[in-house]
Amino acid sequence: MTNGTGQGPTSHLLEADGLVHYADFGGPTDGPLLVGVHGLGGSHLNWSAVAPLLVERNRFLAVDLLGHGKTPAAGRTPDITSHVALLDGFLRQVSDRPVVLVGNSLGGLVAALCATSAPDLVAGLVLIDPALPTARLGMVHPRVMSNFVLCAVPGVGERYLSARRNRTTAEQTVRRVLRSTCVDPGRVPADVVDAHIALTVAGDRALGDSAYLASARSLSWVMARSGPTVMRLADIDRPVLHLHGDRDALIPLAAARRMAEGRTRWRLEVARDIGHAPMLEAPVWTALRIQEWLDGDGADVRSACVQPTGSTSPVS
Repeated sequence: MTNGTGQGPTSHLLEADGLVHYADFGGPTDGPLLVGVHGLGGSHLNWSAVAPLLVERNRFLAVDLLGHGKTPAAGRTPDITSHVALLDGFLRQVSDRPVVLVGNSLGGLVAALCATSAPDLVAGLVLIDPALPTARLGMVHPRVMSNFVLCAVPGVGERYLSARRNRTTAEQTVRRVLRSTCVDPGRVPADVVDAHIALTVAGDRALGDSAYLASARSLSWVMARSGPTVMRLADIDRPVLHLHGDRDALIPLAAARRMAEGRTRWRLEVARDIGHAPMLEAPVWTALRIQEWLDGDGADVRSACVQPTGSTSPVS
C-alpha cells in the first residue's frame, strides 16, 4: 500500500463548501493527475492496491465522498447531486489543469456526471464497473433488486442496517463487502484489507450507514428513472477507458457492453474471472490497462493533464 517512494499515502483535509478528505498517494508533480472516486460505502482506501502501481509516472489522489471515509456529511446530504458538487469543488482546488477521473461503481457515475457538468475540469475518464443507467433495462441481479426495495421503503433500510450493524463486527463488515464485490476476496492484498478494517473500527458506523443509505436511495432513484441521466451521459465528449469484471454480480458485463455501444471514444476492456472491484481484486491488471491507455489511445488525455514546464500543481 506504499507509493513510489516506499511511503504510504498522506491524509489531507481541505475546505470545499465543507470539509473534504483525500489521500495523496504521491507521484511526479509534473505528471498527469489521476483522481480516484470510490463506490457506494467505500473510501479512499479502495484505491490503495492500484494507486502505488501508477505513481511512478502519474500523480494519484483519492477523494472521500460525502459521509464516506473521512469526509463528514456535516449537514450535507450524501446524494448523487451533492457528491458531484463535492467532486467539482475538490477538483477546482487541487489542480489548475484537467485531470483523469478514475471512478468505480457509484464513483463512476459521479465522475461521469462531473465530466458533463464541468468538462473543463476533466481530460478523460477511467470508469471501473460504473453504475451507469442505460436506455434498455437488462437482467437485474436479485441482490441489486433487493437493495432497490430496501432503499425505497422509508424506515425499512434504517432498521435493517441498524440490526446488521449490531450483530456484526467491523472486520465482518469489511469481509462481507469484499465477498459481494470480488470473485475471490483472497486476491485483495492483506494490508489493504487490514487498512479497511482499521478505518471501519475508527469511524462512526451509524453515521456511515446513514450516508450509505442516502447515497443508495439516490442511486436507486437515478437507475429507476434513467431517462434524464442517460441523455446527460450521452453528452460525454471525453475519451473513456471502461474496465469491467466479467463476473460482476452487481453490474453485469452485458450492461457494460450496452454502455459502450456506438461510442467511438469509449474503449471497453474486460477483466476475466474478476468481480465488481478490479482495482482491489486485480490491481496489476487494472494498472496496466490504465497506463497502456494513457500511453496509447489516451495520449491526448495525458497531454492535457501534464503540468506546463516550470509550473507547480496546487497539491504539490
